[in-house]
Amino acid sequence: MAGKIDARMKELGIVMPEASPPRVAKIEGAVRWGDLLFVSGAVPKWNGELRFVGKVGREFGLAEAQAAARLSALNMLAQAKLVLDGDLDRIERIVKLNGFVNAVPTFTEIPQVVNGASELFLDIFGEKGRHARTAVGVAVMPFDVAIEVEGLFAVK
Repeated sequence: MAGKIDARMKELGIVMPEASPPRVAKIEGAVRWGDLLFVSGAVPKWNGELRFVGKVGREFGLAEAQAAARLSALNMLAQAKLVLDGDLDRIERIVKLNGFVNAVPTFTEIPQVVNGASELFLDIFGEKGRHARTAVGVAVMPFDVAIEVEGLFAVK
């Protein structure tokens, strides 16, 4: 049975990738602790296939980097859905988002890149999608992907 969030995603034409286990570390994709859901760093991949490999400001411009952030955020939601037994309606609020952008030193639009993830959450969850956030540029990322995002959700 599809919930309100699934219906909203369908209305927006958003298709979520399948949740896949972490590739290297022996960690969980997400961990629930009480009414909090901690989602591990998610990278831009589609059903396990890495996308957006390279540096922002060299291989990718701002619009492509925002698309990478959006895809990474969708992978966060896929992990959340797995832990929440398929019910994204159990998310009460996106609390915190951390974004790490693999960028050349002269690229300064780091916050605008992470907006790709933030705006996705607002589109899907409305006011519940508003969150605190950190956005930083980094010299290197696992698998050389353009971005990684992680987050904290309040859940029921």
